Amino acid sequence: MMTFKISLAQIFSLGFAKNGTGHWWMQRVTAVALVPLSYFVIRLFDLCLSVPYQQTVDWVSFPINTVGIAIWILAVCYHAALGLQVVIEDYVAGQGVQTFAIWGVNLIFLLLGVAALVAVFRIVSVG
Repeated sequence: MMTFKISLAQIFSLGFAKNGTGHWWMQRVTAVALVPLSYFVIRLFDLCLSVPYQQTVDWVSFPINTVGIAIWILAVCYHAALGLQVVIEDYVAGQGVQTFAIWGVNLIFLLLGVAALVAVFRIVSVG
């Protein structure tokens, strides 16, 4: 009788079962994308510090700026989750703890990204 055992890491593509090349490429792609997208965030911070609130809201409400900030939020959350996953895989010993930590990091960045997007779109809807 032959039995087949699959670990939870293989089912959810974590740990040794994941595609390392794809992960590596996505980290590089998001890093390169964040360079031009950071213009929107730097400009937003500059406006927040130097002009009245309504002018900042008007700038954020302009569609290209809203899209740029939203894409930056998505890219930075995904890039950070990928980076922390590598750190966890490299420095956390137990496979179960690794899986739990990676799920936790992914959940935290998902919630942060959703909260940031909701904040941006609330500013746009009010402005």
